[in-house]
Amino acid sequence: MRLRVEFTTEPFDLDEAPPHALAAREVVEEAELDAVDVGPFGNTVEGAAGTVLTAVDTLLRRSLESGATRISLQVNVIAEDGE
Repeated sequence: MRLRVEFTTEPFDLDEAPPHALAAREVVEEAELDAVDVGPFGNTVEGAAGTVLTAVDTLLRRSLESGATRISLQVNVIAEDGE
């Protein structure tokens, strides 16, 4: 199974990335994911279910430890090639 996760961390800071956003970015960039798109208002990652779920667990923990007051995420199952 493959998953796509879209997430944001808050509070926002338009002048510079807050520590919780940097922590989230570090987690997804270090994970062995197939696709990572990090942006100022939303982030998307994609990969095998086990890898994505492990990354999400770490992302939640590190972002909260770094000052996030809210983390929004959406998880979608995506079709694999040939399905």
